[in-house]
Amino acid sequence: MEKKENRFRFEKKSFFIALAIFVIEVLIALYISDKFVRPYVGDVLVVILIYYFVKAFVKISTWPLAIGTLLFSYLIETLQYFQFVKLIGLGDHKLANIVIGNYFAWEDLLAYTIGIIIVVIIERRNILSDQLT
Repeated sequence: MEKKENRFRFEKKSFFIALAIFVIEVLIALYISDKFVRPYVGDVLVVILIYYFVKAFVKISTWPLAIGTLLFSYLIETLQYFQFVKLIGLGDHKLANIVIGNYFAWEDLLAYTIGIIIVVIIERRNILSDQLT
């Protein structure tokens, strides 16, 4: 009988990367109210955060996780376009507005894409450096 590989695990490095980005995101949200870092850098970082958080717990290769993260981000942005939070009756709930958001922007899709490109470059370099050592 063939042994099934366990796809769940805990990878400290990815977890701590996600945790560090989460702290940066919180600091941006609390202390920065400009028109570049908060909206754009924050959106670039959030997909990197999601990628590494999932990677910390699920054994999956770079491309499927990167594409899945990007599609998830696009889905959330699409829900914002349709004002999903209001549609489900949670327009007055602060947490729902923070998690799902309520403002669609084409620039956000670009920021998510840039974030995933950064992830793929980082992961590709890590794979290459692992092969060389």
